[in-house]
Amino acid sequence: MSGRTDSDTQDGIRTDAIEAHDTDDDTDTDTGSTDDMPRPDPADADADADGDSGEDEYAGEDARQARWTAAGTGALLTLAGLAAALLRLTGPAPALVPAAYALGAAVCALAALLGSRGRTRRALWLLIAGVMVMAVGDQLD
Repeated sequence: MSGRTDSDTQDGIRTDAIEAHDTDDDTDTDTGSTDDMPRPDPADADADADGDSGEDEYAGEDARQARWTAAGTGALLTLAGLAAALLRLTGPAPALVPAAYALGAAVCALAALLGSRGRTRRALWLLIAGVMVMAVGDQLD
């Protein structure tokens, strides 16, 4: 594969670009330019350079939402793991089962702590690991 296009399609693409350029009245015409494509508006470049783009507007809110989500999910899974450990401890299950639930709950509690401090990626992986440990405890039952 050479990366070349068919020669018959290049002519069609070039004429489409020229026609689009000819019909666009907003673009600047540069007499010394050999480029047939329209140029971006310099006013748009100035607005992006000033930091007025809308992408940064919600950055703090998204981070706060991720922290709350990680902390809340970790706390919920911690409570579920502790409740399951207490229920299995009172039943006829082997001792390894409530220990697995308690260990999974401890990992989820650590994930909730990390999530509340802003380490949301690590918290996500710890939540996954904690739920997997709890699932092993469920399989041992």
